[in-house]
Amino acid sequence: MRIIYMGTPEFAVGPLKKLILAGHEIVGVVTQKDKPKGRSGKMQYPPVKEEALRNGIEVFQPDRMKDIESIEWLKNKAPDVVVVAAYGQILTREVLETPVYGCLNIHASLLPRWRGASPIQHAVIEGDVESGVTIMLMDEGIDTGDILLTEKVAIEQDDTADSLGEKLSSIGGPLIVKALDMISRGGISRTPQAGESTYAGMINKKMGLIDFSKPAEVTERLVRGMNPWPSAYTYIGGKMLKIWKSFVEEDDSLISEGVDIGSFDIGEIVKISGEYIYVKTGKNILVISELQPEGKKRMESSSFLRGSRLETGMKLGNGI
Repeated sequence: MRIIYMGTPEFAVGPLKKLILAGHEIVGVVTQKDKPKGRSGKMQYPPVKEEALRNGIEVFQPDRMKDIESIEWLKNKAPDVVVVAAYGQILTREVLETPVYGCLNIHASLLPRWRGASPIQHAVIEGDVESGVTIMLMDEGIDTGDILLTEKVAIEQDDTADSLGEKLSSIGGPLIVKALDMISRGGISRTPQAGESTYAGMINKKMGLIDFSKPAEVTERLVRGMNPWPSAYTYIGGKMLKIWKSFVEEDDSLISEGVDIGSFDIGEIVKISGEYIYVKTGKNILVISELQPEGKKRMESSSFLRGSRLETGMKLGNGI
């Protein structure tokens, strides 16, 4: 098939590779604009653009896909189908109706759960036990189109948004290849979405701020869901402290060791071991095992503790 592929982040790279390997003709890749990276401000290509260029595929980076020039570019390519994977723009009816077989979305959730821009992060943050990929025939709604294929995957206890994204990308590629094969043979059915829907809005940096009044298990999931971007964080001594890895310890476990949990306020360090930092939350203890002090590299808590003056009773929190 003649395919226009629309995608931007790393998640969308795996399916693009599979489509190329399957022998489909990728007549163009549409992706978001290059963005400056880090302190240097050097412009960085989106991951999908890098993969397209490696394979000699034309790349198109419009400000808005709904502009007249963008529509004309798409129509001139005469695609059989448009495949979308985390592109980052809403497609208009004119775009949706241009390809012969419509626009297919590789969505990183089991629809109708987690429609929207950040289904992977929300699945981890909310403690879902499974996720998956849905191949959907797109309509004008936000992830409301008919379902063509789905495949489930378990969310493990240590999965981050990054590791879950890798799993979903790896199954998204074979699944879209399967869907296109079925479409070409006229043997695929459409199933309208049914059941309660949930919405996964855009992730922003403010969402990573830790609220220690919440149970430790809620914060532990936040830490994993915000990894690798934008990260969960707190403050100590007026400086930001990013938390990259953590686990939950029950209050009773520390009480049995003689730690007087009741004498500490929420957000205070109740124990420091050679490897970990134990922080009181609204319920149970958040144990920090990997962190990143402001202006420094990511490191294990044990390395941080060797060079710090951290003490029990110190408080972590917003702006403290």
